[in-house]
Amino acid sequence: MTLDQLRPYVDGLLDPWVSAADRVGLTPNGVSAVAGLVAVGAGVAYYLAGADPVWYAVGSALVVLNGWFDVIDGALARRQSVDSEAGDLLDHVLDRYADIVIIAGVAAGVGRYDLGLAAVTGVLMTSYLGTQAQAVGLDRLYAGLVGRADRLVIIAAVGFAAAAVDPTAYGLGLPGWLLVFLAVVGHLTAVQRFYEAWGRLD
Repeated sequence: MTLDQLRPYVDGLLDPWVSAADRVGLTPNGVSAVAGLVAVGAGVAYYLAGADPVWYAVGSALVVLNGWFDVIDGALARRQSVDSEAGDLLDHVLDRYADIVIIAGVAAGVGRYDLGLAAVTGVLMTSYLGTQAQAVGLDRLYAGLVGRADRLVIIAAVGFAAAAVDPTAYGLGLPGWLLVFLAVVGHLTAVQRFYEAWGRLD
């Protein structure tokens, strides 16, 4: 079970935020765009953390904010009765770019582009399998070891930890091991989703 599956249960907690966004005239697509810009800021902060670890805390705070906006945009769309396939498409595209820039920032900050490539492909395949199931007539898949919400929580937690202390093991600090984790678990989650979708189609 991943945190993505809990979204319907937290909608009630969003009401004050969604109401505020509605009152000031924000649109769901506007919130999605802001979330994307916040993700870019997180990626830049993680890159700068290679020289000054305090930036890990900044990057992690921005990752949390990105995740929060990512929940609000859908709730706002439902509040304004403007939820649409076009909005869903934009949200997913911006989420994937957010994933890329955040992981690229971590990888660039520690100079491990090989691990960054492995991590980002795992993350993208996880998301791809989730939506590809829907494309072949199934429900969107959120099953697997780690979904997007889980990833954001883990990335933020590791970033906050790395800002305070960054022990090294086998030549990698916490950010490096984060990339290893995202690579391994991302591809395993993608495989899990593939086999679940395959089983439903069989």
